[in-house]
Amino acid sequence: MRSVQVGICGLGTVGAGVFNVLTRNSNSINDRANCAINILQVGARRDNPNCDTAHTEVVRDIFEVAKNPQVDIVVELIGGTEVAYDLVMTALQNGKHVVTANKALIAEHGMEIFAVAASKGLVVAYEAAVAGGIPIIKALREGLSANRVNWLAGIINGTTNFILSEMDSKGRDFNDVLVEAQHKGYAEADPTFDVEGIDAAHKLVILASLAFGMPLSLNGLFTDGITNLEPQDVAYARELGYAIKHLGIARHTDHGVELRVHPTLVPQKSLIAGVNDVLNAVMVNADAVGTTLFSGPGAGSEPTASSVIADIVDVARSMDAGPDGRVNSLGCDLSQLQQRTIMPIEEIETSFYMRFSALDKPGVLSDITKIMADSGISIEAIIQREHSVGEEYVNVVIITNVTQEKLLNGAVERIEQLQSVRDSINFIRVEHLDQ
Repeated sequence: MRSVQVGICGLGTVGAGVFNVLTRNSNSINDRANCAINILQVGARRDNPNCDTAHTEVVRDIFEVAKNPQVDIVVELIGGTEVAYDLVMTALQNGKHVVTANKALIAEHGMEIFAVAASKGLVVAYEAAVAGGIPIIKALREGLSANRVNWLAGIINGTTNFILSEMDSKGRDFNDVLVEAQHKGYAEADPTFDVEGIDAAHKLVILASLAFGMPLSLNGLFTDGITNLEPQDVAYARELGYAIKHLGIARHTDHGVELRVHPTLVPQKSLIAGVNDVLNAVMVNADAVGTTLFSGPGAGSEPTASSVIADIVDVARSMDAGPDGRVNSLGCDLSQLQQRTIMPIEEIETSFYMRFSALDKPGVLSDITKIMADSGISIEAIIQREHSVGEEYVNVVIITNVTQEKLLNGAVERIEQLQSVRDSINFIRVEHLDQ
């Protein structure tokens, strides 16, 4: 049995998981890979007490791993983009295949990295970059290769899903749940990348590239986080038969590709509405297979290690094959990728949830509905609460039928100018994900 030497760079949460699972399950992994996969060297700034590296060479300079002539596959698990980029490029320049779990690196620098790898006949694998332990990259690139993908929608950040699940099931406040998420290790001390949707945006770029055969690029992608969601919005959504999820949505249309990350109302009966806590899920709608749901742990030491090691096995299997016998990083040769028009958020068509505070007197609601009718917007449902004692204003909640966002923006601007409406109007997009 031939031997494949692996160098792991980074011994944090994921790195430790990869080391431990590779060690624990070495026999079955080697059988499936049809070769002996050995951890030759680990590059880490410090030891991890969760790993027994007594019989493995550990170096403090990760670039030693990338330059080691005996290493066949470099596994980049350090995170970030600057040092990780230098490490991956160094590995490629030294003839190493690369496995990474770094979504930001792939989203921001993937085109350059894949081009260098292709020029040298090397593989860069990145299954763990999106949705942790869920094999969604392989599913889009290989399992669904017979299909034309129409759209995909995903809960692709466990932190935001945990927060929204707690707000929905227990009526808790965003900031209160965020503190708990940080205490449990679901959120970083600085949670900006998660709660503002940046992490999900990186992942959506990768999914859209695979789904629609387009280059990796963040240009034109609309991103909105969950920091402005209030418990009352979650409660109203539930009363109307919806759950609020933070989704990454990519849809191919006649006018271009929609690329957007934002809070979204989805029907409670939909498959994705039942995905709670820190779990991830990706729905894919394609012409041949219809709609499929891929769900599971989107982060964590060993779930993510599962995807990393699957990549190691794939690379090890294909090392003796020429470039023509391997799966391309983005499903096709880079020269076959096509630039797509990314639709501005104002041009997308969907339904909307609206909440505002209006004076509780005759004629006010008819003024509002007339503005919406004049704007070409029809209404699916309305909730109007009775006012409290001593309070003249009441909450009004409207669910619209499908309309163009710029039409809604125009109506919102006109409604906010009414003297009978107090403060600004909150609105959230609604998706039925059934077509």
